[in-house]
Amino acid sequence: MRRIFVPLFLGLAGGAILVSLGLWQVNRLAWKEEVLAKIDGRISAMPVALPQTPNPGEDRYLAVQVTGKLSAEALYVLTSRKRVGAGYLVVSPFTTVAGRRILVDRGFVPIDARGNEWPKGDTWILGNLNWPDDRTSSTPKNDEVQNIWFARDVEDMARSLQTEPLMIIAADAEIDMGTEPLAVDTSAVPNDHLEYAITWFSLAAIWIVMSLAWAMRIHKRES
Repeated sequence: MRRIFVPLFLGLAGGAILVSLGLWQVNRLAWKEEVLAKIDGRISAMPVALPQTPNPGEDRYLAVQVTGKLSAEALYVLTSRKRVGAGYLVVSPFTTVAGRRILVDRGFVPIDARGNEWPKGDTWILGNLNWPDDRTSSTPKNDEVQNIWFARDVEDMARSLQTEPLMIIAADAEIDMGTEPLAVDTSAVPNDHLEYAITWFSLAAIWIVMSLAWAMRIHKRES
C-alpha cells in the first residue's frame, strides 16, 4: 500500500501545480483581453487635435486628425502581406497648418509600384499616433543609401526627412494618397494565453492519468 502512495502523491501534487499554471494563464487571458479592449477603444475613439508634446506611453494609438500639406518625399519600408506578397510601407513628411512637420505612414504599395509619383498637396489625414515595434534582434540594418528600410524607426526616419520624431499611421485622407492605408489595429499584439492555458490543463490531465496508471500497475503486482 505504501508503494501506491508515491504515484498518488506525485500525481496529485504535479496535477495541482499544472492546474495552477493553467488558472494563472486564464487570469492572464482576462487581463490581456481587457488591455486589447482598451486599445481598440482608443483606436476607434473620436479623433482629437495633435498633442503639443505627445508621450509614447500615454498617447500611443491616440486617434488624431491633422490638416496641412502632404509631401511626395518618401521612405520605403520593406514588408509583406498575406495573399498579396512583398511591398512597401510608404512614409512621407506632413506639414500641419500650425507649421509642425511630422511623419505619416501612408500605407502599403506592391513592390513594383516603387518609384511612382506619390500624390501631394493640401489635405486632412485621419489616423493614430504610433511608435511601431517593427525591429527585432534579427531585423537587418536600414539601407538609407538605397532607401530600403526594414523597420519604421521613427527617430531615424525623422532625422532623414527632417521632421519631428512623431508618426501618424493613416487610416483615411481627403486625397487619394496613392497607397492602401493600413489602419492601426491590435492584430499584431500577441495573445496566446488561451493556448497556454489549454496546454497546462492538458498536461495536468495526462500527468494525473499516468500517475493513476502507475498506481494501478503497482496494485496489481502486489495483489
